[in-house]
Amino acid sequence: MDEIRIAVVGLGTRSLNWIAVMQRTGGFRVVALCDPVAALHERARTRLERPGEVRVHTRYEEALADPNVDAIALTVRCEEQGALAALALEAGKHVHMEVPGAHRMEDCWRIVAAQERSGKVFQLAEQVRHAGFVEAWRRLVAEGRLGRITYGEGQYFHYYVEKSFQDPATGRFYGPEQIAAHPEAQPTWMCHMPPIHYLPHDLGPMLRILDDRVVEVMAMSTGSPSAAHPELASPDVQVALMKTGKDAILRMAASFAQPHPHVNNHWLHLLGTKGSVEWRRSNRDAPKLWLSDGQMHDKSDMEWRFERTDAPPEARGSGHSDMDYYVHAAFRDAVLGIRPLEYDVYKAMDTTAPAILAAESIAQDGAKLRVPSFRPDATRPPGQMPKSI
Repeated sequence: MDEIRIAVVGLGTRSLNWIAVMQRTGGFRVVALCDPVAALHERARTRLERPGEVRVHTRYEEALADPNVDAIALTVRCEEQGALAALALEAGKHVHMEVPGAHRMEDCWRIVAAQERSGKVFQLAEQVRHAGFVEAWRRLVAEGRLGRITYGEGQYFHYYVEKSFQDPATGRFYGPEQIAAHPEAQPTWMCHMPPIHYLPHDLGPMLRILDDRVVEVMAMSTGSPSAAHPELASPDVQVALMKTGKDAILRMAASFAQPHPHVNNHWLHLLGTKGSVEWRRSNRDAPKLWLSDGQMHDKSDMEWRFERTDAPPEARGSGHSDMDYYVHAAFRDAVLGIRPLEYDVYKAMDTTAPAILAAESIAQDGAKLRVPSFRPDATRPPGQMPKSI
């Protein structure tokens, strides 16, 4: 195999970027498109290099049954996206999917067990873990420059209400201020989703930096409906406290309905026994570094960015500060046998499950919950579901 025959499932705006970047990256051939909203099909077809060779489906089962499809690009945002990924693995397809990986613990385990049975590649396309500053911080931690990390913070505050409602016939999205004029629009998953479920976007980079995983979680939430937009069932802010296997405490937060500047959606901070690093708070700010053994009386401004200094030419302009290229290249290389996937199914679930359990903790009035390891052990052989979830 020298190229991946891939079906793009979910034809919203994000899929158009995926189609463009996969075609630009090379090693992919889009052979099928799938979305239940037929009105979205032609827009996606116009982005293809060879539209005449592409099959179009309205039913997911048709894409999975297509013998010409090697892999599924799952660019959907719905409560069932974890189950959709598991179904593709169970059908013998490689899976390349948008964050978050799942919204239910059962789906996390289904993905793991199906990947183990099938041997197919599963990748959660979380691009921030490839950021330049994430790589710089990872090296600082690995080299011991910050000492032992005791505390970390991460948050994803993305004011993103414009896709809370959708016309099922046209696929057009609307925000809460628009629904009075569009009674045909129906609430989407974004209208209901616990915002903490989206934590893989910042927990993923955090755990890559620390080379660690979360073992305990507890969380709190503002009320439902949203105070900023009462039309939305989703709360404004949710915050989790997490304990890692290396004994660090993490504060992780997420918000979509709370008004926030449309810049710097991500913010991270790490504190160690020998120093600290901090991402910028605004575009007028700069990232910070402090080392206790560096004759530094205060934190110093740094030139870290999302963009990488070692980015290849094909990464430039790929989206999300050049980070989108890396997830597609990693998936391609893993499927084609060029190099193994670093962000494997176990690490993907290490970032997905704590977020799901944080929402469960909120439902249980802040109860502290254990986060399972998804690796096989004596109690769960590869390919089997655990006895209890």
